[in-house]
Amino acid sequence: MNGDLDRLQEVVGLRFNDETLLHRALVHSSFLNENPDFDLASNERLEFLGDALLDFIVGERLYRSFPEMDEGELTKLRAALINAKTLAKFARSMELGDYMRLSRGEDERGGRARAGLLSDAFEALVAAIYLDSGLEAVENFVMPFIEPEAARVLERGLERDHKSRLQEWTQSELRVTPVYRTIKERGPDHAKEFTVEVWVGDTAYGRGEGRTKQAAQQRAAQHALEELAKDDV
Repeated sequence: MNGDLDRLQEVVGLRFNDETLLHRALVHSSFLNENPDFDLASNERLEFLGDALLDFIVGERLYRSFPEMDEGELTKLRAALINAKTLAKFARSMELGDYMRLSRGEDERGGRARAGLLSDAFEALVAAIYLDSGLEAVENFVMPFIEPEAARVLERGLERDHKSRLQEWTQSELRVTPVYRTIKERGPDHAKEFTVEVWVGDTAYGRGEGRTKQAAQQRAAQHALEELAKDDV
């Protein structure tokens, strides 16, 4: 593992009572495949708990901070704040990938920079903080990331749609424009349902269904963004 865990604890703002939890949060499953006798489990169980903690902590903060928002708006805002892309951005800002235990192959393939791996590690770190020091410590760690990100999301508008976000990213990073293909129409004219796939280059990255082609395209774009985040957005 690269990096000094003392330095990481300074970045987190917490001295762990049980450093084993911090170590475990940084163990990717690929490392155990290569080192089966290693004495710690992977971070997958911590990731599960961290995901639930983030949903609760951020959900409660949004509920208290925005009494004028209805359930749908709160859900959209939380989804914009807790997703693989955003959590990976937080992880990169603290250079979390430098501290991870990865297999040699995963490391050589650029795993330390991969969004899916980084977002999982961030969630695992959240869980480790909670198990070590409680909910208040998690809030103290998470909110300096969440609050400015929420301000940015609200400034650009919650209604920025998935298609726009997908096109912005693919044109910026890949120099291609997503292509939407209607692959199925069913039902009578007054109640049609459409199934749409979105292609980025030669790959279908998402599929969506809806009562209109536009709604189906939006869902397909949403799924594509999720898949691209897992790959390396």
